[in-house]
Amino acid sequence: MLSLIERVAPGTIDVLMRRLEILGEIHRSSPIGRRALAQKLNLTERTLRSEVDILRDEKLIRADTTGMRLSDRGQSTMQALAQLLERQTTIQRQETALAEMLGIQSCTIVCRDDEKADAKEQLADSVVKLVEKLLDNQSQTIGVMGGTTMRSVANAFESRLVDASNVLFVPARGGASDSPDIQPNQIAARMAELTGAKSRTLNAPEHVSAETHSLLLEEPEIKKTLRFLSEAILVIFSIGRAMEMANRFKLKQQDLDKLEEHGAVAEAFGEFLDQDGKVVHKVARIGLSAEQLSEIPNLLAVAGGANKAQAIQAYMKTAPPHTQLVTDQAAAQVILNGEYSL
Repeated sequence: MLSLIERVAPGTIDVLMRRLEILGEIHRSSPIGRRALAQKLNLTERTLRSEVDILRDEKLIRADTTGMRLSDRGQSTMQALAQLLERQTTIQRQETALAEMLGIQSCTIVCRDDEKADAKEQLADSVVKLVEKLLDNQSQTIGVMGGTTMRSVANAFESRLVDASNVLFVPARGGASDSPDIQPNQIAARMAELTGAKSRTLNAPEHVSAETHSLLLEEPEIKKTLRFLSEAILVIFSIGRAMEMANRFKLKQQDLDKLEEHGAVAEAFGEFLDQDGKVVHKVARIGLSAEQLSEIPNLLAVAGGANKAQAIQAYMKTAPPHTQLVTDQAAAQVILNGEYSL
């Protein structure tokens, strides 16, 4: 319910939490004057005055010469609001704990309000909200990776960016497979189509030999796209499970055996990682490399589901500290509790 309200009226939860804090302090300290209340809550008197006026108009508080108190209606409202927001504050504590555990800038945990809702769509909505906050009115480039989660992110962009005419979506790697709709080229094109932005293509195979890699890097259009990619202010990507991604990339049997032998659990940017974040196999590809990520101002990773938890934690052991993660409660709880099902 709360995430639905926030989606329709952004900022509502912050307002509710602030007013609950005011009601709670009045309850604990009544009777209390406005100046003393402002000091306790670290609010300006002007800000507090407008909030108190609203609460008084709703008959939640009453005031006399001795100070402010909660009305009976205010008492019941405070209790109901506290129960409503308890779930949200729990999630916020989990977000802080998860970010600290993973050693990254921030975590956003998506809470499913409807078990029938598509989990990837809810993750995607949160990603788009973060992207909106990061964008300004300057010309800017956004690099995007591929995958089924990224396809959901692309579709969530519809009508969300007010003015995206100055945005350029660039695929962060090449790719052409049996599922073109999850390839970065198509993801970038879809985002541009839905937002009125521009996009480029990176016409290169998903993975290449070392010799072909060097030759492709000299192609004028590829060089141009890679130059745009190097100027990206944001890269959006997902984190994959090692064997699932290995099969999607159609790796040779000897490479699959190598991944199993070394305990690979995660894949991102063509690197397969073990549970300690050590690279155990690397796929040669055209596009953004893990080594370049520290130069990108904003990194937004998205992955959810309990079965992705170990992959998320493994990748974050090597991720730049300014990485932001969007995940769900299922993955977050497994990581926080350290309970992996292999």
